[in-house]
Order: sequence, then structure tokens, then C-alpha cells
Amino acid sequence: MKTSVFDNQVENQWCPGCSNFGILKALKDALLTLGRAPEAVCVVSGIGQAAKFPHYLNCNFFNGLHGRALPVALGIHAANPALTTLVVTGDGDCYGEGGNHFLHLLRRNPDICVVVHNNELYALTKGQASPTTPVGARRTLPAGPVESSPLNMLGIAIVHDVGYAARGFAGDIDHLKGLIIEGISIRGLALIEVVQPCITWGTHPMGWYKEYVYKIDDVHDHTDQIAALAKVSEPSDKIAIGMLYRGKPKPIYAERFRKDITDRPLFESAAISTSKMAGLLDTFK
Repeated sequence: MKTSVFDNQVENQWCPGCSNFGILKALKDALLTLGRAPEAVCVVSGIGQAAKFPHYLNCNFFNGLHGRALPVALGIHAANPALTTLVVTGDGDCYGEGGNHFLHLLRRNPDICVVVHNNELYALTKGQASPTTPVGARRTLPAGPVESSPLNMLGIAIVHDVGYAARGFAGDIDHLKGLIIEGISIRGLALIEVVQPCITWGTHPMGWYKEYVYKIDDVHDHTDQIAALAKVSEPSDKIAIGMLYRGKPKPIYAERFRKDITDRPLFESAAISTSKMAGLLDTFK
């Protein structure tokens, strides 16, 4: 039954009890708290279990190719900065296939909130090792990943002075909701990596994470890159959640890209002929 403006009637395809449901609840609640209307929100995704996320939201959305959600979101942000643009993606989709796009998104600083579901595997392909799979974890590889270490993309984002870096936990919906509100509210690129235990293929159950996850205290200096890097470099049995880093204010990509263009969405610009666009679109019929 529909209970909020962001609910729809699409049948959900996630496993019963999947921790993705917690992330979906947190994001819906965050958008409602911020007072966003469905037509003012655009959620972009690629391929994977996390990428099904927009199907279960009543708002604008775009499903891109595997690993290609970030450039699509960048284009949407440039064409219409008035939209609240979010990317919902997985560790494989964003850090594997989309790793190169991720690196260059850090350079461009669009006003986008990127929520990465990190379950340390490719769930849709039944436990295939991903860029964040721990060394020695035996999923579809009998001896575990051959790589020497998993990628630490939160650390890479912090080194590149990302506008906002945080880690959330799918098992703490209210806390994650707060992080998403912060990530959407800041001007610039926000990265929220969510610990999202996979109940089917994952190494540890939800209870294991609840034992080792801890909230960052008020003593932590969010402007200190070294302190933030220390938090994301802790042993695997110490999982800090909360705001890790708040970067220095920087120019927004759309503002630099559109410096000679009206502030309105491009489709409202007098420089764009809707009749010509209609004719162009007719050629694809």
C-alpha cells in the first residue's frame, strides 16, 4: 500500500530481508524530511541489485549501463541544476566498472549525492568478488581474490578533498537518514558508502556488523584529512559510521559548465528550439 509520495506499486525483486530495504527506507524518509517533491528528484543507477533501487521510488529516474551511472548523473546535473540528483549504486557498479568515472567525478565536484551500497561482492551475479571483497574471502573464486588488497574508495575521495564523505549502516536507518540529509544538503559532491550486508552471499550476518559498527564521536575533526583517513583505514572489525570528512567549499560543476547559459533548466532556455527538438526526436520513431 502506498504510504508516502515516494512509494509506488512496483513489485520488489530483492531477497526477503535484504538490507537494501533499510537504505530505501532511509532515503525516502530523508527526501520527505527535506520536503522534496517527487518531480524535483532524479535518481540515477547502473546495473545490479542496488541499481534496482529507483524502480521502487516514485520520482524521476534513469537506469544507465553497468558502471555508467555517474556520467549520466553529471549530465542531468549540468542540464538542470534545480533537480535533486542522486546516484544509487553498488561497490561493483561504481568502483569496478565505474571506477574511472568515479575518479573524474571527484575532480568535477557536481552537486550530486552518491550512495554506494557496499556488500563487498556482486550480489546479482551470485557472490562474484568485487573491488571491495576482503583478501581471502572465498566467494565464486575458490582461493579468494587474487588482488593484494580491496579498494578503499572512501580514502581516495578524502585524499581528493571531496565535499562530503560519510559511511552509513543499513542496519541503522535513522542514522543513515541523517547522513543522506546532510549529503543532499551540502553544495558539492557527497559520497555516502553504506555497509550493506548481503544475507544470501555475504561473509558475515547482520548481527556481526551490529557488533563491530560504531558511531564516530563529536571529538572527530571532520575537516582533518589525516584523521578521516585513519578512520577508513582501521581493521575490518572496527567500522566507523558517520560523517568522516567535510571538504573545503569549491566551485560547482554546473555553475562553471553553464557560465554563459541561463540559470534555468536547459529545456526552458530560449536558445533551445522545442520545435527543432521535436523534429529531431521524430527521426528516432
